[in-house]
Amino acid sequence: MSLLIKGGRVLDPANGVDAVEDLLIQDGKIACLGKGLEAPDGTPVIAAAGKVVCPGFIDIHVHLREPGYEYKETVATGTKAAAAGGFTAVACMANTNPVNDNRSVTDYILAKARSEGFVRVYPIGAVTRGLEGKELAELAELAEAGCVAYSDDGHPIMNSALLRRAMEYTLPFGLPIISHAEDAHLVQGGVMNEGVVSTELGLGGRPATAEEVMVARDCCLAELTGAHVHIAHLSTAGAVRLVKEAKARGIRVTAEVTPHHLLLTEEAVRGYDPNTKMNPPLRTKRDQEALLEALADGTIDCIATDHAPHALSEKEGDFDGAAAGIVGLETAASVLLDRLVRPGLLSLKILVERLTAGPARALNLPGGSLAPGVDADVTILDPARELTIDPAGFHSKSRNTPFGGWRVTGMPWMTLIGGRVAMWERVIKGGIHS
Repeated sequence: MSLLIKGGRVLDPANGVDAVEDLLIQDGKIACLGKGLEAPDGTPVIAAAGKVVCPGFIDIHVHLREPGYEYKETVATGTKAAAAGGFTAVACMANTNPVNDNRSVTDYILAKARSEGFVRVYPIGAVTRGLEGKELAELAELAEAGCVAYSDDGHPIMNSALLRRAMEYTLPFGLPIISHAEDAHLVQGGVMNEGVVSTELGLGGRPATAEEVMVARDCCLAELTGAHVHIAHLSTAGAVRLVKEAKARGIRVTAEVTPHHLLLTEEAVRGYDPNTKMNPPLRTKRDQEALLEALADGTIDCIATDHAPHALSEKEGDFDGAAAGIVGLETAASVLLDRLVRPGLLSLKILVERLTAGPARALNLPGGSLAPGVDADVTILDPARELTIDPAGFHSKSRNTPFGGWRVTGMPWMTLIGGRVAMWERVIKGGIHS
């Protein structure tokens, strides 16, 4: 199968490409880039003038909920949402039911992805059995089954000795441990960022220190063991400083940030909207500015959505009792293009790098590049398209977003996986299973 993409702005930060060129795809691979390319007769041509052609976006922090919580999301609906949002690959967390702490669950997820998935799926295995933080999961077995990292995301590993053993045990596999960095003892009863706003609203606070002490510990353990630790959903200025210092000392640490922590602060909680309840919580303006600066200078390696679907009933009622987390796959590109790139707060090149090569490096995944010979996973953006974010039109089963009703400019226009069109103009055309 061949395909020619004509006249788009090709932006491939991994290879230093930023030019108006053509992109030729043959047999599911990138064949070549260049000006005035011609293709064999009968080759479909996509006119991409005015569009941005870049490597397929990769989200390394997604909750697909299957098996066990199919009422929230499934592999099919979650990967459909990913394709709609311009993502060609996702890495899914282990907090399913049963937990992905053994080969049988990993095999199930991969089989579902092959039969029903719309994008590439990379499972993340649990660090501990049942996410209980008491004994190590079958780490070697998970690596052999195809897991690309380990994480008890949502459940901080409080036992430092156990985490040290996990880091040492996983060294031969070369897989990172993804840390949900939060001291569980410091956040008990908290539902939002601890500070003036939480006091005014009468809501329990989760202090920034709870994240920072665990980031410090995780970096120290990574230095001791030589392991690679990846800090999930970085949210505080202090945590940013710790990661920056650790990198300067040569510690193997990478980090991600979510769109909601880049774009929203604790002020959004004033309306008591459960869709502003996150874990970690939305922080202060100072934290937000530190995150953006760190994303721009490379201290933060990538953007990840922490796509966390919940049923409507779990987001109804009072703020205290609502589930934490939001969906993000279908909104990430648009809100970031509109609120960061358009006003000049972040360059388009850096945004694309942090959604492509950055996450690929963090978890050592294929993709993130348009180099000749690699799989033709491509995202095409329309930076001028205006739209209103409407949760009712999501492909995800869930609607829990604080971005509903936002008027934005810029959107994913087309998603290609292995040279096949998975999404065009927000319409799903097919996927890796079709």
